[in-house]
Amino acid sequence: MTLTLQLPDRIGTLLHTAWDDLPRAALESLAVEGYRSSRLSCAQVGELLGHASRWESEDFLAAHGAWPATTVEEFQSDMATLDRLRRA
Repeated sequence: MTLTLQLPDRIGTLLHTAWDDLPRAALESLAVEGYRSSRLSCAQVGELLGHASRWESEDFLAAHGAWPATTVEEFQSDMATLDRLRRA
């Protein structure tokens, strides 16, 4: 799929000044947000960005502070597990 973005010239120039490779920066931003929102898996991020390994994708995501979304139920389950382990 080809995706085309229309940016006002002033904004495009500003962003291009911040990132030499604006199309790559946009793709990476999409990958990060896709992972954070649980729309993309780590493997799909790697496929999207052409990473050679899962570790490269995990390093990329960690460098961007991207962690998958956690539900309240998952958080409560994790807390219960921690409580059990601390009492053991």
